[in-house]
Amino acid sequence: MTHRGSSELAHARTAAVWIWAPIVLGLIALYGPSLVGLFQGIWSNDQQMHGPIVLSISVWLMYHNWSAMETAAHGHPSSAWGWPVFAVGLVLYAVGRSQGILLFEIGSIIWLLAALLLLQRGTAALKSQWFGLFFMLFMVPLPSPVVDTVTMPMKMAVSYAAENVLFWAGYPIGRNGVTLQIGQYRLLVADACAGLHTLLTLEALGLLYLRLVQRDSLFRNVGLALLIVPISFTANVIRVISLSLITYHLGDKAGQGFLHSFAGLVLFLSALLLIIAIDSLLHVAERLRGKRLGAMGVAA
Repeated sequence: MTHRGSSELAHARTAAVWIWAPIVLGLIALYGPSLVGLFQGIWSNDQQMHGPIVLSISVWLMYHNWSAMETAAHGHPSSAWGWPVFAVGLVLYAVGRSQGILLFEIGSIIWLLAALLLLQRGTAALKSQWFGLFFMLFMVPLPSPVVDTVTMPMKMAVSYAAENVLFWAGYPIGRNGVTLQIGQYRLLVADACAGLHTLLTLEALGLLYLRLVQRDSLFRNVGLALLIVPISFTANVIRVISLSLITYHLGDKAGQGFLHSFAGLVLFLSALLLIIAIDSLLHVAERLRGKRLGAMGVAA
């Protein structure tokens, strides 16, 4: 690289810092109080602890893709569509902040970031950063009525599946609604064990896996994306079974203590292993399908 080329690159980086630094500071000033409220509120409980993790991953994804975004946006004009998107984001933030509607308040950051990308770098930049913005959806708190409506059927289904698996394995277990009675111990399947938030967290894990491995096969990508829901359900059943066995063999104190947190690790580890296993099976199915089509082509 020539001295002139190095100088131009350094100048471009300096200009980018001057452009984006005030924007970043403005976003921090706007959403700083909101994030503090989340960390002191719903992000501090077991059901919503995925929120800061999703936010961190989203920021990392956008930062990691920044050079590719700049390359894609080079030579393309900015888009005036950023202004109406920006206006929608500000309205959502104002209504959400003033009325205590977290869905609007936190969700508005996605609209504002999309608007800023359109205004600064155009539609090419927005297309380049779409996954990071989409991933942020998983950190947006949902209304309690929606969560409660979806969570109860999920807890019932997980409880039913766990009861039948353990009964088949020969354990003395019964069920009343979402309460499992195994031996002398009674366990309540909580929202954190089989709720909507857990499902969304595992959905985010599956989509992140798809993004990182970047398969070229449409069959594997679509197939795995559709199977993430049953994978999440299976991982929840494994977690409840693990807690039940821990409580039955080691006592209630062990089940509610350290090993309860360990069961959460079992949840995500089992989900990740299931995702990798299903991805491998889809790969085998795709190869067999390709060989069959090839054989049919040769026969023809």
